[in-house]
Amino acid sequence: MKKIVLLTLLMSLFMGELLAQKGSSGTISIGLLKYNGGGDWYSNPTSLPNLIEYCNDKLQMDIAEDPVTVEVGSPEIFNIPLLHMTGHGNVVFSDDEAENLRTYLEGGGFLHIDDNYGMDPFVRPSMKKVFPELEFVEIPFSHQIYKEPYVFTNGVPKIHEHDSKVPQAFGLFFEGRMVCFYTFEVDLGDGWEDPAVHNDPPEVRTKALQMGANLVQFAFTQ
Repeated sequence: MKKIVLLTLLMSLFMGELLAQKGSSGTISIGLLKYNGGGDWYSNPTSLPNLIEYCNDKLQMDIAEDPVTVEVGSPEIFNIPLLHMTGHGNVVFSDDEAENLRTYLEGGGFLHIDDNYGMDPFVRPSMKKVFPELEFVEIPFSHQIYKEPYVFTNGVPKIHEHDSKVPQAFGLFFEGRMVCFYTFEVDLGDGWEDPAVHNDPPEVRTKALQMGANLVQFAFTQ
């Protein structure tokens, strides 16, 4: 219990320092979450670098150019305000990893899960292990994450077609604060990748990058 309280306090202090540094010469990082279970956590290798470049260019953010690969159970996640998780398959959190991720999220961290197709049956029980008392709730179109700096009146945009389902975004809220943003039937990460990877039209890539910029800004400032 003392360890959890200490880590939560350190994360809270770090987040306060992060906001104080925004716009200064200090750099912050986005993390790519490496998990066990056999799922390809490493898919979309060009997506985060492109999103970071977009945020630095369009929003004058000061994010380190290279994302940091970090394991779920590592104390290193407490140095990173935003974690991105993606893949197509199985996700497994050990008890210690689930506890570590929960402490991180309770203390001010933020997790974006982007289903790259096939993650949903594994993501939901894994996050239930992290927060047994919480349920994913669909994010209403009126939420702030769809308003700044880019406006998405119909919620999260559809980037790639898989099962002809509508795009959805779900959130986990701990004590009133969104700690996890889960995009489903969307594939934002595919839209962030280099143009030649998926041959998405420029307008589709722009929508994906703009929505990504919204979630980055929300995670850093909520």
